[in-house]
Amino acid sequence: MRLTTKGRYAVTAMLDLAINAHSGPVSLAEISKRQEISLSYLEQLFARLRRSGLVNSVRGPGGGYRLSDQPAAISIARVIDAVSESIDATRCQGRGDCQQGTTCLTHHLWCDLSDAIHGFLDGITLSDLLARRDVQQVAERQRLNIDDEALIYMTK
Repeated sequence: MRLTTKGRYAVTAMLDLAINAHSGPVSLAEISKRQEISLSYLEQLFARLRRSGLVNSVRGPGGGYRLSDQPAAISIARVIDAVSESIDATRCQGRGDCQQGTTCLTHHLWCDLSDAIHGFLDGITLSDLLARRDVQQVAERQRLNIDDEALIYMTK
């Protein structure tokens, strides 16, 4: 199974965007700080997410990114697909040339597993994740950490 950093970070960043959407556009620098993801990596991911129509960019002071649709309309599979990440359990990346150019005995089993995982992730939306208590707790902790850092900076 290969779900690389690209797919995981894209989902994390999109969830962060959904959590913090109430305060207007969210900058990649804010996401980078909260999620500890490189800003340059986020820029690459958001270029793909924007091309796929999942986010809109807002220019100027106070600019950043917004979800292009309601969180309930954005599945986790769409996010992963948008960054060209495949969820593939086959050894041959689904091509069917696993055994010296031909299909191996278990090729269809692993294709079925890949399809099941994609279907599972397609059935989960950003809204579903937003409703989870564990996600809310982590988001609150991250918000408090940012606020604590701002307070420390202002008192220096």
